[in-house]
Amino acid sequence: MAVDELDTRILRLLIEQPRTSVREYARILGVARGTLQARLDRLERTGVITGTGPVVSPAALGHPVLAFVHIEVTQGHLDDVGDALAAIPEIIEAFSITGGGDLLTRVAARDNAHLEDVIQRLIQMPGVVRTRTEVALRERVPHRLLPLIEALGRNARKA
Repeated sequence: MAVDELDTRILRLLIEQPRTSVREYARILGVARGTLQARLDRLERTGVITGTGPVVSPAALGHPVLAFVHIEVTQGHLDDVGDALAAIPEIIEAFSITGGGDLLTRVAARDNAHLEDVIQRLIQMPGVVRTRTEVALRERVPHRLLPLIEALGRNARKA
């Protein structure tokens, strides 16, 4: 979906001031509350806005070890393994991928021993052939979308 300049400004406010009311967003943006609500509804309906909950830190919850585990799966078992991953609370994301492996998971663990326990659970799953683990040392660029949103807004102005 294309976003225009107003959409970009709305998304920026949602990211930077997530606890502000719709009425206050409308005041800040200088638009009618109904206009803002219609834009928010469209952004949600089209899947641009997918959630409004808080961003939670696994590290602050006692799981400071972050690892990326590549999982190679027996042919024809991708859906089964993907479904089984959902039962492991330490798996905080999983993606089907191309390249070296079939799935890429993001794992949060209390320490290295806990990470090893999680990996052992993965290895024992029916359909898992092998895993390869990479431990994150330091976050260099935190998860962000605002630069992308702003670039889309700038491109919309030029079009």
